[in-house]
Amino acid sequence: MNIVVLVKQVPDTWSERRLRADDSTLDRDAADAVINELDDYAIEEGLRLQEAHGGEVTIVSMGPQKAADAIRKALSMGADKAVHVTDEALRGSDGLVTSAVLASVLGRTGFDLVILGSESTDARMGTLAAMLAERLGVPQMSFASKVETDGSKITIHRQADYGYDTVEGALPAVVSVVEKINEPRYPSFKGIMAAKKKPVETLSLADLGMDASQAGLAASATQVVSFANRPPRAAGTIVTDEGDGGAKAAEFLASRKFI
Repeated sequence: MNIVVLVKQVPDTWSERRLRADDSTLDRDAADAVINELDDYAIEEGLRLQEAHGGEVTIVSMGPQKAADAIRKALSMGADKAVHVTDEALRGSDGLVTSAVLASVLGRTGFDLVILGSESTDARMGTLAAMLAERLGVPQMSFASKVETDGSKITIHRQADYGYDTVEGALPAVVSVVEKINEPRYPSFKGIMAAKKKPVETLSLADLGMDASQAGLAASATQVVSFANRPPRAAGTIVTDEGDGGAKAAEFLASRKFI
């Protein structure tokens, strides 16, 4: 199987994240950069399917030069090769632009199955899988907590509030996964050393036949129009129990519409 896993480098959720004052885009230098958490599960699922059915796993990532760190981690987990799309003109691109760029890459690499996390922790839109499937003209299988395939069709358990739905489609397809699907492996020392020799193709927009005017903030259909820093945490309310503590607590909760 030709399995492609999409990986995004994002600011660490444990770090203080902020937007740039000049254009309201994410300040990627303000926090430590890591692989998007749900993409770790996508990598693991791609590797498990490869182990079961053969073929190879290709990592595809769009981002600045430092996103190469995330790519190398994915390769150290066991992926075979990678494609890194990096171009200054991409900065500020929204989901629609991102899906167009990644669809162009997938047209070059070919694929039987595209796997990605169900959302990224920096944007939390959860729409990229649907956009990609539409652009590529293939089925979209979303929120998968289990994936099975026989090489021609694919079946997933789609996570739902009441359990899961069983969804079946034909390959090629795009699948987004949730964290319940597996337990990602840790890169071994051998894997880390091997990753240094694995091929990583670097592409620009020009390499994809796209013009700079088709990407970036100016070409995006969505953007942040305003934002404000979170206000400092206010001091708490102290209730002194003078025999009426219960009533005072109930009054406070009622004022906040908790009861």
